[in-house]
Amino acid sequence: MTLHNMESVEVFASEGKGRGLKAAKELLAGEVVFAEPSFAAVVFDSLSQYVCHSCFRQQKKLHRCGQCRFAQYCDRTCQRACWEEHKQECNAIRKNGKAPNENVRLAARVLWRMEKDGGVASDSQLTTLEDLEDHVADMPEEDLKELKIDVHNFLDYWPSGSRQHTVDSISHILGVINCNGFTLSDQRGLQAVGVGIFPNLCLVNHDCWPNCTVILNHGNQTALNSVFHSQRRIELRSLGTIAEGQELTVGYVDFLNVSQDRQKLLKQQYFFDCTCTHCSQHTKDDLKMAVKVVDGKKPSEEVVKEVTEHSLKALEQIEKARTEGNYHEVVKVCRECLEKQGPVLAETHLYHLRVLSVASEVMSYLQFFTEAAEYARKMVEGYMKLYHPNNAQLGMATMRAGVTHWHAGLIEVGHGMICKAYAILLVTHGPLHAITKDLETMRNQTEMELRMFRQNEYVYHTMREAALKNQPMSMMTEPVAEGIKSLFRRK
Repeated sequence: MTLHNMESVEVFASEGKGRGLKAAKELLAGEVVFAEPSFAAVVFDSLSQYVCHSCFRQQKKLHRCGQCRFAQYCDRTCQRACWEEHKQECNAIRKNGKAPNENVRLAARVLWRMEKDGGVASDSQLTTLEDLEDHVADMPEEDLKELKIDVHNFLDYWPSGSRQHTVDSISHILGVINCNGFTLSDQRGLQAVGVGIFPNLCLVNHDCWPNCTVILNHGNQTALNSVFHSQRRIELRSLGTIAEGQELTVGYVDFLNVSQDRQKLLKQQYFFDCTCTHCSQHTKDDLKMAVKVVDGKKPSEEVVKEVTEHSLKALEQIEKARTEGNYHEVVKVCRECLEKQGPVLAETHLYHLRVLSVASEVMSYLQFFTEAAEYARKMVEGYMKLYHPNNAQLGMATMRAGVTHWHAGLIEVGHGMICKAYAILLVTHGPLHAITKDLETMRNQTEMELRMFRQNEYVYHTMREAALKNQPMSMMTEPVAEGIKSLFRRK
């Protein structure tokens, strides 16, 4: 299969949503609908020293560009691959004395690229950047202020030798970045490290229960078309069978919010009113706010109100302690909160799931594996009742839970979860993605250990100690204070 295929899709006028994309033929679960390299992309300001500006991999030791001293690269290969994109930026940063913020840097890269290649960089690009929505007219006062500052900084940064642009055209590009910028993750797919513009992806409309998912696939050296050896490209993948003529959709926000909150978020960030079936029918909202029923009896409204308020306060405390790196405080607040929630909130209640998520992650980091595993298991059980069976977030959460069980020596449950996660990621990420390959290694490892465990538990536990010292993949990175990652970039 060549990767520059746009023959699976066609542009059409989607009712009430402007343009959209629909399937030009029947698509099966896990099929790559299309792949697209970034038109332009930059690393986040906060990570500019830790991530390669060419391939977006996180590396311990990076080499700085000797001229601007801002851009960082894995090695000469990455630096050479990126020079075309960095050349004008390099001069501009030197003249300016420092690098501007990520929005201004991305806007400049977009405009330099348009100067070089025009608004359409390849024959498979279905729309120009001029035609994308910027929603500048819909922006609230606060955001407009920020936009004006960015325009001002852009004008200071933009070299006098380059083609000059009007305030309107600069505002347009900044507006497009604001509502169409796509978050790029590192090679493991575990942390958001930058933002890019992918014109074809911008045409895919939102649905809270989408039929496609987007992943970043960092380069595929086996691709026939050398355009795709570039290390930054997204793949749009179908989550199930999609009939010919059906609209293709992705979720701009996480489904793990009640419909009213998702609608509010979509309105704020993307300026539209979501009328998808899951919003109109409030699908699964009851589960997300459900209380525990014991012997047909529900807790009183006062108790529910008290626990709900306690949970919200606790989540704020947790976020604060986590940002400060005070993980023992996080654990203390989580334990107290879970004890309060236990008899009152159902296993699918959002606040309960949010606390379980942080608790399992931070306790894994602190190596309280047995307790972390119990919380992770409950979290995944809740997620499975709420998420689409092929949801990437569900896959990642199941993988983390499987790894935690494995670390806790609960090999049977651990292996089962790793297999389940592998099945989901085969659809959402595909067999060649770095994270799917890691997962396959883990699946083989846990399968071997499970056989050993069933033959002789004592030998297994002795061997396990040795195996843990040399894991194929450590998920015990320091917890990132990001909470639930949204796919598209939010402020």
